[in-house]
Amino acid sequence: MAPRLGRNQYGKAQTHVVRVYRDGDAHSLRDLTVSVALAGDLGGVHMTGDNTNVLPTDTQKNTVYAFAKEAPVGAPEAFALRLARHFVTGPIRRARVEVAEVAWARIGDHPHAFMQASAERRIAAAICEERDEWVLSGIADLVLLKSTGSEFTGFERDRYTTLAETRDRVLATAVTARWRHARADTGWDDSFSGARRALIEAFATTHSLSLQQSLYAMGSAVLEARPEVVEVRLSLPNRHHFVVDLSPFGLGNENEVFHADDRPYGLIEGVVDREGAPAPGPAWDPYPLL
Repeated sequence: MAPRLGRNQYGKAQTHVVRVYRDGDAHSLRDLTVSVALAGDLGGVHMTGDNTNVLPTDTQKNTVYAFAKEAPVGAPEAFALRLARHFVTGPIRRARVEVAEVAWARIGDHPHAFMQASAERRIAAAICEERDEWVLSGIADLVLLKSTGSEFTGFERDRYTTLAETRDRVLATAVTARWRHARADTGWDDSFSGARRALIEAFATTHSLSLQQSLYAMGSAVLEARPEVVEVRLSLPNRHHFVVDLSPFGLGNENEVFHADDRPYGLIEGVVDREGAPAPGPAWDPYPLL
């Protein structure tokens, strides 16, 4: 059987652009990493080496820099949409633009000195075709911990089970969450702030019988708080905290001293969506493709 070319895409990944706004003495900045993936009439370049329909990835990188200069960056979702719409032309039938932003905080009242606020990243993706668009928003590396209000009991046991049940444990995770919007004309910053707040409040206020229960509560809270959101996907690594046995030193330990173990870890993932939500189209297609 002859080989066939399957689904394919190409683009420029991880273009890191920092935009400084010099508004008098008080400066501000945006720190974005942008990845572009284009798909369309690209059979020729794969099968015969014909580059006619190929927009060089170097050009894509330069476009990111130019767009950051020519207009205010705005919300990551808006920036991703502007870029994706630009790239859908001629032989390019679909453009996917992923944006991740890290926040910088001003050092005191200093007008042009900053420190990185945290490892947390705001993420967005815009997928554009000639007649349709999809937008994802999200967050990565949002580290949350509660020192009580979590338990884990009644689980399945077999001959290899050694884990003890607990009715009072530390629950910690680094949240990666993405949520899909019903339309591509949302007030992005307000929507993101509200969804982020809903995630955090649900984690804090849910008496957790399992991290799975917390995941469902967090996803549900976003849907309840933000009517423009139709689907939430969460990935929650369980950052285990184990009570240290201090009895060899003649000391008790009533859930006060813990060993935080970064691996191996439980990984809890799931989708919470709204009944009757519009079809996602290519919104969740993997990036990178493989």
